[in-house]
This record gives sequence, structure tokens and C-alpha cells, in this order.
Amino acid sequence: MTPRRAEHIAIGLMVSGAFLALAILFFIIAVIMVKGLPHITARFLLDNPMDMGRAGGIFSTIVSTIYLLVVSLVIAIPLGVGTAIYLTEYTEEGKITKIVRFGTECLAGVPSIILGLFGFILFVIKLGFGWSVLSGGISLAIMILPVIIRTSEEAIKSVPQAFRDVNEVLGGSKWQGVTRLVLPNAAPGILTGVILSVGRGIGETAVVIFTLGTSLRTPFSIFDSGRSMAVHFYILAREGISMSNAYATAAVLVFSILIINIFSYYLMHRFVEGRR
Repeated sequence: MTPRRAEHIAIGLMVSGAFLALAILFFIIAVIMVKGLPHITARFLLDNPMDMGRAGGIFSTIVSTIYLLVVSLVIAIPLGVGTAIYLTEYTEEGKITKIVRFGTECLAGVPSIILGLFGFILFVIKLGFGWSVLSGGISLAIMILPVIIRTSEEAIKSVPQAFRDVNEVLGGSKWQGVTRLVLPNAAPGILTGVILSVGRGIGETAVVIFTLGTSLRTPFSIFDSGRSMAVHFYILAREGISMSNAYATAAVLVFSILIINIFSYYLMHRFVEGRR
């Protein structure tokens, strides 16, 4: 077999694999939409679940999900981006950076059920937060932290060294260079990491069940328990309570992730265009 023929075969296999992945994605979305969209109404979105989810809507689960994501991102973004800045701008490659990166990779590999059990023991029981948005948000922040650290680190590394050199020549401090030159140019990559973490967090169940709980009431503070949309869908489908409401909840989840991604990428492109 000639090298050119081998190259054509390899390209064909890669293209086929890409289209197969897309086909699987569209098939899953199509099934969810076909079975879920007919059951989505204004009342379904604005009413609270009733009769364990057999009737009513998902308003309380939407509020719980939003609270959970906000708390987790408020904790994870500063820690993740701050860690990435420290690793790339304030330390040389050595034992410290290797230990931090190794720890981050290990944390990324911990099963979500283990993180849920850890959050339950530490935040729910030991610290006395109980099943609450706070317990769930902190536990979820720990889970998405590695994603934000790694993507932010790579985004900061991609900023040309010339930017830092110019800042030093002009007499700017390290912090001025980071805040005024490095971070603005790394923002699209950091935002991508945040989007990935939101997508993972919004569909998480194991961590949330152990820490947020499964209460169907609407949480009014971070110390109230609740039930996320993903957990609500899981319980409805697993126990066969209402498959129609389960598919409708799944469709709302898919729409939510899609809207978040579109809006975030729109802001990212606007930011990039505005800096040119």
C-alpha cells in the first residue's frame, strides 16, 4: 500500500468517525425532543412538581439548578483561574507545579459518586450544612475545579510571551501584566472551560443527590434543600413515576445547555472581535 493511499484511508476513517459521533448526538437529541417537546407547556415550566412528580411542572427544580450552578461557579472560577495564574505566571516549572498538576489530574479522575459521599460526610454531616444548596454547590465546585484549572492554564499559556516582555520593558508590575494583558487575551479560552464545567455540572446527579437532596420544594436560600433537573429526571425515569414528565425535563435540560453554549460563544466572539 502506497503512503498516499494509506493517508486517504486514514482520512476517510477519521471523517467517518466524526460523522458517526455527530449522528449519535443528533439521534439522542431527536429522541428526547420527539418524546419531550409535546409535554412542555407554560404550566409545566411555572408549576411546582406534585404527587412526587407525576403531575405539575418543574419550576422548583429549575430554581434549584440555577442556585446550584451559581454557588458552584462563584467558588470554582476564582479558585480555578487563580490556581492557573499561579502555575503559569508566578512559579517556575518544578516540583510544586508538578505536584499541583498531578493533584488536579487525580481530582479529575475521582468518580462523582465518591465526591458525593465526601460532600455528604464533610458538608452535610460534619459541618452541619445539611442537605442544602450550599453543600451541593461546594461539592459541585470541587468536581468542576479541575476542568477550569486545566483549560485556564492552557489559555494563559497560549498568550504570546511578547505581551509579558512589553509590560516588563514599560515598567509594569507582574500583576498589571496579568490583569491588563494576559487575562483579557486568555478570556476566550477561560470562558470555554467555564462552559464545559457548566455543561458537566448541570447534568450531574450523583454528587447532587448526596448533598443537595431530593426535596421538591423551592429553595429560597443557600441553606435550603432542593432537587436539580437532572436528579428529577433520574428519579422520574428510574422509578417509572412519569416517563412523559421525565422526557420533558430532559428536553428542558438539553435546551438549557444549548442556550448556555450559544450565548457564551456569542459573548466570546464579540469579545474577540472587540479586541481586534
